[in-house]
Amino acid sequence: MKLKLRRSTVEALVFLALLLTVFCLLGWKMGGGNMLKTIMNTAHDLLLNTVFYLMGITVLTGALSKLMSEFGVVNLLERLLRPLMKPLYNLPGVAALGGVMTFLSDNPAIIALSKDKKFSSYFKKYQLISLTNFGTAFGMGFVVIITMVGYGEFTGALVGLFGAFCGSVISTRLMQRSCLKAYPKLEAPVCPEGPIEEEEPVVDESEEKEDRSIFMRFLNAILDGGKNGVDLGLQIIPGVLIITTAVIMITFGAGPGGVYDGSSSQGVPILPWLAEKIHWVFEWLFGFTHMELIAFPMTALGAVGASLGLLPTFHMAGILDGNAIAVFTAIGMCWSGYLSTHTAMLDSLGYRYAISKALGAHTVAGLCAGIIAHFVYLAISLI
Repeated sequence: MKLKLRRSTVEALVFLALLLTVFCLLGWKMGGGNMLKTIMNTAHDLLLNTVFYLMGITVLTGALSKLMSEFGVVNLLERLLRPLMKPLYNLPGVAALGGVMTFLSDNPAIIALSKDKKFSSYFKKYQLISLTNFGTAFGMGFVVIITMVGYGEFTGALVGLFGAFCGSVISTRLMQRSCLKAYPKLEAPVCPEGPIEEEEPVVDESEEKEDRSIFMRFLNAILDGGKNGVDLGLQIIPGVLIITTAVIMITFGAGPGGVYDGSSSQGVPILPWLAEKIHWVFEWLFGFTHMELIAFPMTALGAVGASLGLLPTFHMAGILDGNAIAVFTAIGMCWSGYLSTHTAMLDSLGYRYAISKALGAHTVAGLCAGIIAHFVYLAISLI
């Protein structure tokens, strides 16, 4: 009991010391009152100008994805992508459905499929574990692509999509290889009896759909999809307001004339200062000429919605170009907040011991995705 009490006391003291250190350093540079005003104004500005913008996108993309599901486009995509699963990802063809669903929604969609006995019966154990990496590489992909295209860089967004696709292959393959090497027993199939055959439904869903008018199916789809988009938009609010505000505070500097006045998007440029020490790495690998851009991939580690919240600030600063869009799209899609989702996803599947391997494989894959996107965009620019 005393040991637990001492440990909690030490944790509290260390936390308070770190918190006070950060706030004192920022307050010393910015001024205490200006620092607090900047935090509040930045969060307020992000809520009004970024969160609601992103929520508008999630509502529209949610409605569109529901329409695609209602009228068979999702099934068509799944059938077209099935032949690619084995040679590229070493996964059964049904895994294509997981990729399409996470692209249209978010990372956790792959877990709902993985827990389905009929779906998981097609996999070996190591393949089922690698679905966390495969699905995460496409998480919120539709929202990311539409957001990037909104800045007028369609080519950059497409190049970034290609980079994310390459990253997904690298992540899935690395995860499978590391799991098999460490745990050879994972070679066993999830279902020793083989894939479970689909049972005939009691009610013919196709007949049910035909009984409803096309207009009602269309209306129900867009309304239900829109509601799902609202839920997704609400879920990204904490990440955008908290994480993005914190990142902005250590990324951008003073206002015009070098004066701190409590306006939004001001701070102490700690992150660019650190990145400047090894600026040649980021310039060569990602083509970043402004070290403030490092904030996007750093934020995407925890939440891709929060990283998207940085785009308006970059755009206003005039540092958001086609190359940055390509790299951001690739890293944002591939990582898509994997540090905050991988642990929960693998834990829910019952493979907690593979968390470190999943995180390591995805870290490498995200960096590779950004590097590939940069050099492909550079090649296209030279043509």
